Amino acid sequence: MTNPAFIGGDWGTSRLRLFLCDEAGRVQARAEGPGAAAGDCARVFAEATAQWDSKLPAILSGMVGSTIGWREVPYLKSPLPLEQLASGALRFEAEGRQIAILPGLSCRNKSGMPDVMRGEETQLAGALRLGRSLGRGRRLFCLPGTHAKWVEVVDGAVTQFQTALSGELFDLLAKHSVLARDGGTAQADSPAFQQGLKAAREHREAGLLHLLFSTRSRQLAGEIAKDQAASYLSGLIIGEDVAAAEALFHLDGPVTLICTPALAALYQVPLSQYGALVLDGEETARAGLLSAYRSLFAA
Repeated sequence: MTNPAFIGGDWGTSRLRLFLCDEAGRVQARAEGPGAAAGDCARVFAEATAQWDSKLPAILSGMVGSTIGWREVPYLKSPLPLEQLASGALRFEAEGRQIAILPGLSCRNKSGMPDVMRGEETQLAGALRLGRSLGRGRRLFCLPGTHAKWVEVVDGAVTQFQTALSGELFDLLAKHSVLARDGGTAQADSPAFQQGLKAAREHREAGLLHLLFSTRSRQLAGEIAKDQAASYLSGLIIGEDVAAAEALFHLDGPVTLICTPALAALYQVPLSQYGALVLDGEETARAGLLSAYRSLFAA
């Protein structure tokens, strides 16, 4: 085992993941903790890293740099070459350790609205490190999650992006409405998921608000089983998400998905006609943190 060189942190709203890494970015140890929303980030970080060398620098990304995080770091404006991401880092010292918190990105999205991201930009920088060809030409990325991000990257620079509330909407409706309560989990190979995708595709004129109740009514009509309701609901929401991205970004080629395997399986179905490259969300985050470490701390 090689000597550790830095600590990388992916610090979201609800979860902290820390990686003790060597110079090549290989993980030597891991630690977890509560998300930035829990507050007192300085204490959480100190407790999580208490057994690690206090002289090692730490590079953090995500909501730790937001208004609810440890220190607020201003957004960098798009278009932005991802290789310049670390230039906007906020650096400070905590209990003798050098800390750098990476910035998020802002833009005017395809709808003309202000849009922001924190954490996904680090994954994108990591994706370009892992797949060098992704930094050439026009590329479209999709980062599914609580707030899914569709991101246009041209020659390694984020030019524009759009946020979809797909993950959070599904969670709220599945857990707190009559539509799919106790309706199982969303499965990409479920016939009900295919039915949801088909309904979203064939009835776009109705809009998602006018289709959502069919999650309930089709159960009552015996067209889908209760334990398939979550799959149908997921199909409706993801189908609408992908259809909107098709219109906004004029999809004409492969989409790179950065997410968990479970989410990739769901999104690959409606994106099959374009093809999809799948990158693991944690792996890209670590690669992005390694890039930032080399920019900020490596000799």
